[in-house]
Amino acid sequence: MLTFGSIGCGNMGGAILSGVAKLEKWQVIGFDPCQTATDALHERCGLRSCDDEIEVAQQADVILIAVKPQHVQGVVEKIAPHLGGKLLVSLAAGVSLRRIKTYSGDTCPAVVIMPNTPTMVGEGCCALCLDDPALNEDQKKLVLELFSAISTTVVLHESHIPEFSAFIGSGPAFIFHLLESFVEVGLRLGFSYHDAKQLAEKLMAGSVRLAQENPEVPHAKLRMNVCSPGGSSIVGVNEMDRLGVRGAIIETVLATHRRALEMSTD
Repeated sequence: MLTFGSIGCGNMGGAILSGVAKLEKWQVIGFDPCQTATDALHERCGLRSCDDEIEVAQQADVILIAVKPQHVQGVVEKIAPHLGGKLLVSLAAGVSLRRIKTYSGDTCPAVVIMPNTPTMVGEGCCALCLDDPALNEDQKKLVLELFSAISTTVVLHESHIPEFSAFIGSGPAFIFHLLESFVEVGLRLGFSYHDAKQLAEKLMAGSVRLAQENPEVPHAKLRMNVCSPGGSSIVGVNEMDRLGVRGAIIETVLATHRRALEMSTD
């Protein structure tokens, strides 16, 4: 039995702990200053709470750093003397692998990951950076198996993390913005807020499910299947084209990417 420990048991740390706890060969431990968070995870997934960060580092085989970026240095430096023979994983946005290795005194291999928020409900995407030359093949395989079991996972060089961040990390914000728009138009059309929200969410989820279950069918074909000749749907699609919706979405992601590149060099 291997032990997965998390320092930080908030939304994302807690989601990863819950996913790992479902895997047969893993037990989960964690520390969070907020005892309510660890108590909830004990009930949800059998988490064993630790007294502090050092206890997590001493007892875990894989240690997840799931604290806010401004706290990463202090946490990693505190546990550094206890990291021999361990594997360190950081999900802190904007904290590079080089900085993690510096903070830890290069005492163990390290991995940088970027999950997006749907990971909290088991429907996430996660980028893994396995660039650390100290990682051996068994450790790379372990990390890949671990995170592939709880998310859709891709392995990227750290230089490509800003692309993933703009496209997938920030992506839920854009999807929720679209959902807000559908709910708003539902209200304009006379639906109650409850019905408009429920229907818009099912519209999005059902459309994605349809695409996933027809992987050989292009999205354009699925769209045209809705549009009868001379009907109302094709008029709506034409209006989207007139307003430049497709281009606006593309430019939104590219603008996000430019900022992600700026942040990666800050």
